[in-house]
Amino acid sequence: MGSDAEDHPSRARREPGPEVPPPSDRADPRAWCGVAAALLRRDRPEEALEAARQAVDRDPHGEWGHRLASLALERLGRDSEAVASAQEAVRLAPGSWAARLRLAGALRRFPARWREAWEEARRAVRYAPDEPGPHALSGDLALIRGEHDAAAASYRAALRRDPGQPGARVNLGLTLLRWDRHRDHHDPAWEADPRDTGRARRALETWSRRIRLLLALALTAVSVAGLGFDLYQEARIAGYAVLAAVPVITWRQAARITVWPLVPAMLGRDLWLSVSVTVAVMTVAAYVIGVAGMPALEITLTGSFLAPAAGGEWAGALGFVLFNAPAVLVLRLLVEAWRGRPVRALAEFAQVPGDAVACRDTDVTLWVIAGRAWWTILTLAALPWPRMALAALAVPLWFALAGRWSRPDRGAGPVAGPVAGRGDGAGPVVGRGDGAGPVVGRGDGAGPVAGPGDGARSVVRPVAVSRPVLGPVLGPVLRRDRWLAAAFVLLAAAGGCLVAAGAVPGWTRAWQGGWAALGLAAAAFAIRAATAWWRGAPGPTRASLVPRDHPPADLGPSSGLTEEVRHAATYSRSVVLSYAGPGGPRSVAVSAVTSVSPSGEMRVIAGDEAWEAVERDPRVAVFVGDPRFWAEVRGVAIADNDVLRITPREVLVREYPGRHQARTR
Repeated sequence: MGSDAEDHPSRARREPGPEVPPPSDRADPRAWCGVAAALLRRDRPEEALEAARQAVDRDPHGEWGHRLASLALERLGRDSEAVASAQEAVRLAPGSWAARLRLAGALRRFPARWREAWEEARRAVRYAPDEPGPHALSGDLALIRGEHDAAAASYRAALRRDPGQPGARVNLGLTLLRWDRHRDHHDPAWEADPRDTGRARRALETWSRRIRLLLALALTAVSVAGLGFDLYQEARIAGYAVLAAVPVITWRQAARITVWPLVPAMLGRDLWLSVSVTVAVMTVAAYVIGVAGMPALEITLTGSFLAPAAGGEWAGALGFVLFNAPAVLVLRLLVEAWRGRPVRALAEFAQVPGDAVACRDTDVTLWVIAGRAWWTILTLAALPWPRMALAALAVPLWFALAGRWSRPDRGAGPVAGPVAGRGDGAGPVVGRGDGAGPVVGRGDGAGPVAGPGDGARSVVRPVAVSRPVLGPVLGPVLRRDRWLAAAFVLLAAAGGCLVAAGAVPGWTRAWQGGWAALGLAAAAFAIRAATAWWRGAPGPTRASLVPRDHPPADLGPSSGLTEEVRHAATYSRSVVLSYAGPGGPRSVAVSAVTSVSPSGEMRVIAGDEAWEAVERDPRVAVFVGDPRFWAEVRGVAIADNDVLRITPREVLVREYPGRHQARTR
């Protein structure tokens, strides 16, 4: 169903952009960092790594170069080196939200390091709550663990700060669908290797499958031998003998499981693994009941295929042993069709038109909606009251109203108009960022609000206006997936036939037409699934849902201190520390700025009240006075031994106000 990029959209590479020239000043490390960031945006990690290393060689104390090197190494698949570079960036600037975000992104690629990644992501949120990137990554970490409510809250927080985040928008739709990874048996917070839990899962599934298949064949053979060939006693003995194979199969599969303490938790996390194991145990019990309760009667051809005067337990056990697999499949289809809120999810996907991941997830979500309609119509058709079939009229009406009046998640914040700007801090960001009012600022921290992105070119985010949002999206998806369109047409026809049958109870043709349309709709789903399996393409089931990656939010430059500000902070006695106190903003004189590191980190001696305030909210500001100017350094303070380490985020330098700068009315 499309190209490889469509089959694996999260792995699709960006189109190559124009060539990135080397910096004009080859001795400037920040210029090399700018080149590395531009190359990373164009998905050229090899060249970006070389540029980042040039920056690190010229300024080993600059965290920006280490951070860019970490991202380039991650894209090259060198995850261990990526973590090491990110850790060096955090060591140099422990209060940098971008460095913390980079470390969280590098750690999440390692099994058993989810908790570390989560802690770093939450630190990034705490250090920069106005940035969308940390919230989006926190949502991803919660989503892969199956914590849908926490993930949705993080994605909504990211969208309130930047409604044009495509990854947050698509992944929010997945939380509404209650999406789970294909490895939902494994908790990423466990220290166990996912490969070990994966082998345990396969062993449990293999054990269940072999037990059920063996006992189904054995009970069928026992029943045929005992009832058809008058070998009642021999068949029962052979049936009991088959049970000796059960412990052999169990022992062989149990030997492959090395994480037995985690098996109960795996069963609790993976519903269908738990169902598979439970059904296998019940199959053994049903098999014993079937063999013990097999009636000593022959098959007759009068009245019915089997006409024993007794043996009801045997018949029930035979039915369970033979048909538990189809019953589990039907149960799974029913449960998956009614999980989540697919219409709300569609409204989120529709906010990212033309996106490959959003289109793929939209197709699967429409199949989920079709599944709900199919089960609804089937239930109405199976009811013993013909007049209830009139309720099938609600199905085509629901299709129309869902596509016409759906709205995106209100908690994510509206996109009230175009928001254009430069995400690298090189230009203004003007527009409505959260639906509450204008946002004007610079993306490098030189203004009230940091820029929302990291691109070097102007962008216009998707706009949501007060009109239906699904109509323009459904057409392309239905044109690409003809089986989906056919399924919707057949469901509408089935609903119409049932309505006609309910209005005219004696109209047999209408009932037959409704059942035929339901059968054809099920066949369309089966053909679509089989075709996708044969081609290795995304299918119509939830297993084909995929999350979307986010544009990198940790490419932006770090804020440094100029020589003038560095000198003033070191030697001036006019230093004031401002922080958020319990009763509001507080400002206190600082005893001294003990030192300023090469990366611009300030070490400040402050009182107990300041330390307590930093524990509540690490965002602070340091005002430094100089005879020629005053400087405001906004940053993040971290308590370390007897000093506060303040990592700059914004640096404002102004002259002292004079009479010529007085306010005019």
